[in-house]
Amino acid sequence: MRAWSLLAWTALLSACGGGGGDAGAPINTLGTLRLSLADAPACGMSKVFVTVQRVRVHTSSSAGENDGGWVDITPAAPLRVDLLTLTNGTLAALGEARLPAGSYQQLRLVLAENGGATPLANAVVPAGATSELELETPSALQSGLKINTAITVAAGQVADWAIDFDACKSIVKAGNSGRYLLKPVLTALPLLGDAGQRVVGFVDSALAHGAATVSVQQNGLPLRATPTDASGKFVLYPVPAGNYQLVISANGRATAVMNGVPVTTTAITTLGGEAARLIPPASAMAELSGVITLNGQVTSTSGSVRALQNLSGGPAVEAAYAAADASTGRYTLRLPTAAPVQLAYQAGATSFPWAPSVSEAGKYKLEAKAGDKPVQSFDLTLTGNAVKDFSF
Repeated sequence: MRAWSLLAWTALLSACGGGGGDAGAPINTLGTLRLSLADAPACGMSKVFVTVQRVRVHTSSSAGENDGGWVDITPAAPLRVDLLTLTNGTLAALGEARLPAGSYQQLRLVLAENGGATPLANAVVPAGATSELELETPSALQSGLKINTAITVAAGQVADWAIDFDACKSIVKAGNSGRYLLKPVLTALPLLGDAGQRVVGFVDSALAHGAATVSVQQNGLPLRATPTDASGKFVLYPVPAGNYQLVISANGRATAVMNGVPVTTTAITTLGGEAARLIPPASAMAELSGVITLNGQVTSTSGSVRALQNLSGGPAVEAAYAAADASTGRYTLRLPTAAPVQLAYQAGATSFPWAPSVSEAGKYKLEAKAGDKPVQSFDLTLTGNAVKDFSF
């Protein structure tokens, strides 16, 4: 059964508005769109709060906020939720609306403004801290955080979708000012039933309590990621049907990859169990840091760096990601220097004999972004701490 947050269930309500609802439409031409909220890990945060006022949906990807044809999906009251509770398959229900059958190309997630209210509508608690700090939201907040989609709503049917709010890639620190900025990274994913779209397994118990991040990736791009729970268990959901690389990343461990992990809509993909855990080998770590500049400036570059690692005979995977500081332009990554390890998926396996890609030890391809500039790439081999700056 799908795991919903209790807070979300108490807030669940459907509502339509904005000129695009079902008023006057024949009942046999209507369908239902149901939405929920999911999250990926948040780097360096113990809590990330956002308050959702509503979600807007439109058939046109280019529709402006004042155009007609919008349908609103609105909780009974603004829904304040800690995104970091939405891990290991937990979703928060946002609501549903009846609307004309058709194809919907745009969602807008509308967050509440902070104002002077207590508690803050949108806030973070950095790791090791106890007090909430304001999460500064984009100036375009009232028009909603835009997500391009391709959602088909069929007459008489329910289209069930989740909005994945990637907290790790959405929270940007601003130097030592104590300020944190929201640069939202959002994706819409279909929910095709409770029977599948899940990958479940256990890692080394020493990596419990979020000490490891587990992701499913295709062509070096993570699609879903989650931290481990208190027992070392991980649940990745929702994951669209397909074949994936399952990637385990943890401080003090080599990057570990399981190739060819299948995901279906009709069954859960289970990897081992409590007595058969995925245990990446130990590795020394190196710190890679640098500064990203955009047009000669280090502030507000929207910069980021990700480190890709190759495996013998297989595709590259993303081993780590870091956003540039909004005030200083500085980024920092901690990366294993040991060889990455891999194995092929085997249904029902009870042991996991990793094979090291010895020739790839410490080797990474860095991909840096800033503003709307083309991506810059750089290859390096880490044997210890290193510095690499990027200028756009």
